[in-house]
Amino acid sequence: MFGPPLLRRPAPSSGRRRAGVLAAVAGLLVSLLALTPPAPAAAAPSLLSQGRPVTVSSQEGAGTPAGAAVDGDNGTRWSSAFSDPQWIKVDLGTTAAVSRIALRWEAAYAKSYRIEFSTDDSTWSTAYSTTAGPGGDETLNVSGQARYVRLTGTARATQYGYSLWEFQVFGTTGDDGGPQLPGGGDLGPNVLVFDPSTPGIQAKVDEIFEKQESAQFGTGRYALLFKPGTYDDINAQIGFYTSIAGLGLKPDDTTFNGDVTVDAGWFNGNATQNFWRSAENLALNPVSGTDRWAVSQAAPFRRMHVRGGLNLAPNGYGWASGGYIADSRIDGQVGPYSQQQWYTRDSSVGSWGNGVWNMTFSGVEGAPAQSFPAPPYTTLDTTPVSREKPFLYLDGNDYKVFVPAKRTNARGVSWDGTPQGESIPLSRFYVVKPGASAATINAAVRQGLHLLFTPGIYHVDRPIDIDRADTVVLGLGLATIIPDNGVTAIRVGDVDGVKLAGLLVDAGPQNSEVLVQVGPPGASASHAANPTSVQDVFVRVGGAGAGKATTGMVINSDDTIVDHTWLWRADHGEGVGWETNRADYGLQVNGDNVLATGLFVEHFNKYDVRWSGENGRTIFFQNEKAYDAPNQAAVQNGAVKGFAAYKVDDTVDRHEGWGLGSYCYFNVDPTIRQDHGFEAPVKAGVRFHDLLVVSLGGQGQYNHVINDTGAPTSGTSTVPSNVVAYP
Repeated sequence: MFGPPLLRRPAPSSGRRRAGVLAAVAGLLVSLLALTPPAPAAAAPSLLSQGRPVTVSSQEGAGTPAGAAVDGDNGTRWSSAFSDPQWIKVDLGTTAAVSRIALRWEAAYAKSYRIEFSTDDSTWSTAYSTTAGPGGDETLNVSGQARYVRLTGTARATQYGYSLWEFQVFGTTGDDGGPQLPGGGDLGPNVLVFDPSTPGIQAKVDEIFEKQESAQFGTGRYALLFKPGTYDDINAQIGFYTSIAGLGLKPDDTTFNGDVTVDAGWFNGNATQNFWRSAENLALNPVSGTDRWAVSQAAPFRRMHVRGGLNLAPNGYGWASGGYIADSRIDGQVGPYSQQQWYTRDSSVGSWGNGVWNMTFSGVEGAPAQSFPAPPYTTLDTTPVSREKPFLYLDGNDYKVFVPAKRTNARGVSWDGTPQGESIPLSRFYVVKPGASAATINAAVRQGLHLLFTPGIYHVDRPIDIDRADTVVLGLGLATIIPDNGVTAIRVGDVDGVKLAGLLVDAGPQNSEVLVQVGPPGASASHAANPTSVQDVFVRVGGAGAGKATTGMVINSDDTIVDHTWLWRADHGEGVGWETNRADYGLQVNGDNVLATGLFVEHFNKYDVRWSGENGRTIFFQNEKAYDAPNQAAVQNGAVKGFAAYKVDDTVDRHEGWGLGSYCYFNVDPTIRQDHGFEAPVKAGVRFHDLLVVSLGGQGQYNHVINDTGAPTSGTSTVPSNVVAYP
C-alpha cells in the first residue's frame, strides 16, 4: 500500500520561520494527497474458526468435547485432562491472515500459554505468549499467516484442566472482502406457517394440493409447517414437492384431529409414481381410525405418531412400489397391502399386516419375526448406527434446528423422554433462497454458517463445498439443486459430522462426472465417532428435462451413513432415452465402514450400485434395471450378460447386506437376459441375507439371483426367485 512520501520537519530557528515552514509543509502535503490515489480498503476481519475441524490433546469427558469451543455457543465448552501441557488446535480450512484471537475461559483457565501458527500442520511459529494470563475474556491482537492455529497451555491457574467456552480466530482470506452474510431471516414465500387460530387452513392446504397433485415434473416447491397445538378437522392431501411438518420438538406437540393423505386418484389408482413428498413430526388422530400414505420412492414418513392404523396402499389397492418409515410410532396396524417392498427403521408398530416381496425392518418394536421368504419379512432387532434427520422447530417464538444425536444398536423411536441432540438457532444458518449463487452459498459456509434451503430450484455454476465439520445442510420442500456446465452439485470434505438432508439434485444437460460427492478421492480420515449422514437426498437424471451424469453419488469418506436415498435415472418424463439421459452408475462407495439404510437405486445404464470400500453394510435395497436397454449387446459386460444391480468388488473382504431386491422390465427388448442381479466375491466375510430377483411380466429374465446361485426367473408370472443366505 502506497502513501505520500515521509517529510522530515526541519528544526526551527525562530517562531516566524517555524510557522512559515509548517505552512509550506502543510501545503505540500495537501497537494501530494490530492494527487495520490486512495489506498484500497482492507477487508474487515471475519470469524474463521466457528464450526471448523478441531483437535485437542485430551478431553475431560463426553460432555465437554473439542467442538464445543468453536460452536459459537457460550453455554458449551471444551475442557482438558487435569495436567500440563494441553493444547487445542483449529483448522481454518485455508491459509488466512490472522489478526485477532478471542478466548472465553471458564473458571479453569491458563496462567501460562502460547498461541502458535502453522500453514502445514508441521512447522509452527509462536504468535503470542504469556505467563500471566488473567482468565475471563481475553482479546489478543496477533499477526501472521496460518491455516492451523493452536493454543498450548503450559501452566494451569487451578487444580483442574483447561476449559474454554469459546476459542475464536479472526482474520481475512483471499475470499474475504465482501460483506458478512446475515444468519436467520424469513423463510420465503413458499414456506406456509400455520397455527391453530389461522383462518382457512383447509382451503390453503387444498389450494397447494390442487397445484401439486399431478405436477410430477413441475417447478412448484412448498413446505407446510404447523406450530405446536391441536388442529381439528384437517385432511392435508400431499402432492409432489410438498413437505408437511410439525414445529414442535416432539411429534405429539402438534396434533391433527384428522389426516395427512397421499392417494393415487391423479394416476387412475396407481401409486407407483407418487414420489417426492414427505411428512414429519406430527401426531395424527385419523378420522376413520386409519391414515392413508400410498407412496413409492422418495416419500419419507419420519418422526410421525399415528394414533391408529396406517394404510400404505391407494384406494382400490392398486400398484405401489415401496417406501420408507423412520423414527415413527404407529399405534395400530400398518397395512402395506399392494406395496411390493418397504423399509421401516427405528420405530414402533402395533402390528404389521402382510407382505408382497420384501418387507424389511431394523430396530422396530412390534415388527414381525424373521421369516423370509414366506412371509417375506427380514427383521433385524436393532439398527447398528443411526442418526435421525435434522428438523426445524420452534422454541417459543424462535426458530431452531434440532440435530438428533447418533445412536448405536438403536431400537424404537428417538423421541421418548428428553430428545438427545443439539439445538442450533436459525441465526446460525444462512437461509438460502432461489437466486442465491453457489459463490454466496460457499461464502456462507466459510463464514461459519449452516445452510437452510427454502423451497425452490437452484442453479449452481460451481460445486457447493461443505468442508467444515458438523455443518448442517437442510432443505425444505424438496429444494432442488441443478448443476450447470457439468459441475458437481454438492461436495463434502473429509470432515466429521456433516448432515445433508432433504434435497433433490437434478442433473443438468451437460454431463456431470458426479452429482453428489461425499469426501474427496482418497479420503482416509476416521469419522466413526461423528459420521457424515446423507438423509432424504435424492438424485434424478432426466424426467424433468434433458440431464446426464456419469455417477449419481460417490461416497469416499469412511463411516458415512446413507439413510434413505433414491437415485433415479428417469424411465419416463422429458429427456428420456438410452443415450439421452445417459448415467452409467447410481452409487459408488469407496469409503470403508459405510452403512446404507433404505437404499433405492434404479435404471442406470451399467451398475446401479458398486461397492469398493471395506466393511460396507446395506439394510434394504430396492432396484429396477434400466427398462430402455435397446438390446443384449447394450448391456453386455464382457462375458457376463448384464451389469449387476449391486456389485461388490473382488478386492473387498468384508461386506454384508439384508433384504435386497432387483427387478427387470426390459420392455424395448424382452429377450434380454441378466446373468444375475447381485455380484460379489465368494469370501467368508462377504455375506447376504434375503435376496430376490423378479421379472415383471416376463419382460426380460434373470438367470440367477447372486453370482451363479439362485433359480432363474421364468415366464410371465412375476414370481420372485429368492436366496435366503449367501454364501
